[in-house]
Amino acid sequence: QAARSTRTIVIAGVPAGLLQDDVMADILIIHFQMSRNNGGDVEEVTYPTQDPGVAYITFEDQEVVENVLKKDQHLLQDKRLPRHYPLTVTRYCHNVSSSL
Repeated sequence: QAARSTRTIVIAGVPAGLLQDDVMADILIIHFQMSRNNGGDVEEVTYPTQDPGVAYITFEDQEVVENVLKKDQHLLQDKRLPRHYPLTVTRYCHNVSSSL
């Protein structure tokens, strides 16, 4: 089992304040589990975070992280959202959190 940080991605561009936090977390899980988004089994989602519009997703397999990062564009879409939202997906890095 790879270290947790290597199985985690950072998602920016999450539309904050539109829906309840737990509903938005569910939408993120659904998005990142879909094969069309190169997704896989989600172990945990952290939303909301200290930064508005940012979420952390930890996958069960590190391979999924690589696949998700390869996808050109992630568009968050759900019938509960008024439109599609482009997401910025990056690799989680300890330096990001330790510098806060």
